[in-house]
Amino acid sequence: MLTVNIICVGSLKESYWREAVAEYAKRLGGFCKFSVAEVDECRLPKSYSDADLSRVIRTEGERILDKIPSGSFVVAMCIEGKELSSPELAGRLAKIAVGGKSRVDFVIGGSYGLSESVKKRADLRLSMSPMTFPHQLARVMLCEQIYRAFSLSSATKYPP
Repeated sequence: MLTVNIICVGSLKESYWREAVAEYAKRLGGFCKFSVAEVDECRLPKSYSDADLSRVIRTEGERILDKIPSGSFVVAMCIEGKELSSPELAGRLAKIAVGGKSRVDFVIGGSYGLSESVKKRADLRLSMSPMTFPHQLARVMLCEQIYRAFSLSSATKYPP
């Protein structure tokens, strides 16, 4: 069974976001081993320099990379990534599983983006849209798309 993990910066503050992720985690339990790993967000002072911003992005990137085991297929969620349809994502996940990988880590960066080191580690750069979404919403949307991908691959009725 494929292990699917979302590694993200920061925590979900509002209960409705946590409940949505928990619902998808429950649904995904029949398809994969699913989890979410949060890393601490770095804060910037009100007045900050480019060097401060670079430090925050680098530090968050290091925290993310510490959560990724070797051998994992890494998907960096970033606006410059490739856009896939839901069926294409389903096909990609199936291909990863058949190709010998047992774990997929989807990575959602912090408010200031993903470090280049995380993007370089990624096997796939994926974009949900050219639009920008709040990180809390992006996490729920990603959970939904992962669930949809497994549902499509197993030819189950979506939603249940």
